[in-house]
Amino acid sequence: MDDSRTRWSAAEVHEAGLADWRQVLGRLKARFRTGDFATGLALVNRIGAAAEVADHHPDIVLTYPEVVVTLVSHDVGGLTRRDVELAREISRAAADLGVGVDVAGLTQVELGLDTSAGAELAPFYAALLGGKVDDGEAVDPSGQTPTVWWQDPDDPDDAGDDEHALPPQPFEQRWHLDVWVPHDEAEARLQAVLDAGGRLVSDSAAPAYWVVEDSDGNRSCICTPEGR
Repeated sequence: MDDSRTRWSAAEVHEAGLADWRQVLGRLKARFRTGDFATGLALVNRIGAAAEVADHHPDIVLTYPEVVVTLVSHDVGGLTRRDVELAREISRAAADLGVGVDVAGLTQVELGLDTSAGAELAPFYAALLGGKVDDGEAVDPSGQTPTVWWQDPDDPDDAGDDEHALPPQPFEQRWHLDVWVPHDEAEARLQAVLDAGGRLVSDSAAPAYWVVEDSDGNRSCICTPEGR
């Protein structure tokens, strides 16, 4: 049986030991510090060749000082052996070119709106952001804008049933950020928020997510793949 399309859990991917890569929002991400555009382009060409051989194609962002690569198996909506194997090939290509790796600061942001009318609002936000509606969410396939998703306003009897549920608030907040970071980046990101004047509202769901708020009481979540 071909297991190349079997979805791996976050723990299984972590156990694969991909030192150059981190899991962020169901994807593998890596940042290669190329230092100049020509080296970055050479790395992209090497990645392209490996992707064609594997018939599995990553998302690549090339800028002057770095190349950021994202891997996911879209057909299964998660990570598979194909992603792990291609990640290893890409790491080897970077090492051959003498390119360094920097996993610090890898991030993916989603926007969450507390509303019971998500199905009605999804087409509006998809049109506004130049995307499409996918599984009830407003998604930009090009990756230029964050995904917008929905949850029913918190019911005191159901608080905590939703993996993103926010604790009760002293005022109504409709929008919040879900900021996805690697498992080993979360505590540093949390400390940076606290040092910047933020407040920890709840760590009851940690290490899956921490709820934080700014000095005005607006809340967001720092999320990781742990425990999912």
